[in-house]
Amino acid sequence: MGKLGLIAGTGFSDWLTAEKQHQIETPYGDPSAAITETDIGNGRVLYLPRHGNPHRLAPHAVNYRANIWAMQALGVEQIIAINVVGSIRSEWQSGSLVIPDQIIDYTWGRAHTYFDNIQHGGRPIEHIDFTYPYSEPLRRVLLRAGQSAGMALFDRACYAATQGPRLESAAEVRRIQADGGELIGMTGMPEASLAKELGINYASICLVSNLAAGIADRELNIEEIMGNVATSTERVQQLITKLISELFPKIN
Repeated sequence: MGKLGLIAGTGFSDWLTAEKQHQIETPYGDPSAAITETDIGNGRVLYLPRHGNPHRLAPHAVNYRANIWAMQALGVEQIIAINVVGSIRSEWQSGSLVIPDQIIDYTWGRAHTYFDNIQHGGRPIEHIDFTYPYSEPLRRVLLRAGQSAGMALFDRACYAATQGPRLESAAEVRRIQADGGELIGMTGMPEASLAKELGINYASICLVSNLAAGIADRELNIEEIMGNVATSTERVQQLITKLISELFPKIN
């Protein structure tokens, strides 16, 4: 049975019922939470709530290295990340699902690589190619799953990873827009590059919860943003279920 790693953030902590839970020790400390293992269709899903369960870890405080390492330790070769984002493009309103293909990293101070050559026995430095941050084959399967499910998924976008936990100023959004950013989130990096360092295929489903600061015609309302996430989670769950049937078809 095939395995799919699933890392989700705000609004998804209580999605899956655990058939088995894994408490993984890593050289980089503890993951955000126990990893829940359950079967969906013909696939085995290993699910990790990025911010802990209950939700307690701010984006900059997530132990991304431990999270990705733990997934690999459990035999995961493919990870789908669910990221809640703000949109710079006015046509991508709240509830839109976007499958990004590029990323810009504005974060700072996060432990962002396994190749630090200092800790854990002097792990040698390697320079990975990050031209394409997301796995194109996995992105294609995601888009095909959306089409099969009758969902309108937006293909290709540049994800801007900001530090958080505060939201951005209107001036910061204008800067990101000038840089080519189209979606703004706080957890896309270093998650994507760490998966790349370990050779794990990684793709993201970006759930738009709001228009970014200055793009909307009013100030942002946090309660409204969370409400938008809550109303969209079922569609994301349906997409994941369809994705699993595409990745791991039943063999008669």
